[in-house]
Amino acid sequence: MRHPKRSITRDIRTRKPVHPGREYDELEALQWPEAGVRVRDCMTRSAATIHSDALARGAVDMMKKRKIRHLPVVDREGHLVGIVTDRDLRQVVFDPAIQERLGILAETLGALTVRDVMTWGVVTVSPETDIRQAAGLMREQKIGALPVVQGERVMGILTETDVLRAFQDALGKGVLSRPYRWAFAYR
Repeated sequence: MRHPKRSITRDIRTRKPVHPGREYDELEALQWPEAGVRVRDCMTRSAATIHSDALARGAVDMMKKRKIRHLPVVDREGHLVGIVTDRDLRQVVFDPAIQERLGILAETLGALTVRDVMTWGVVTVSPETDIRQAAGLMREQKIGALPVVQGERVMGILTETDVLRAFQDALGKGVLSRPYRWAFAYR
């Protein structure tokens, strides 16, 4: 009796993949995002900004009023110098130096400026940046928003919500018609 593996002929062992045409779909999936989904198409254009010399209490009030979590910080000329987030403001409250002076907490918080609590090393993108690159940057840096700048001027802001909305729009348009396409779309 012959061995079962030896009974398989050479042409059966070297046949084409089970999914004909899949190579084309994989190439199409790799090329899909370059079709023109840019940050400018997804960003929030009317980004609220705050001056670096404003009081931290004013930043808190603005965030609550507008229901936002990120504020790009600009100087007097309107150039981006940092970003203040709700997390930055929460950390100030739990700072040990602030905790020591708990009796005069309201005065201490009232005297802090945005410059004292903001993040100086802000990560930005341009309006022409690909949305996949921006989303990857947000994921890698573990940040929830990217100020969109042209030159040093703030043009808008790209938030997690904006990226999710772009993803939802892509799904709604049927761009991702087969489930396995998305697995090859981000490399």
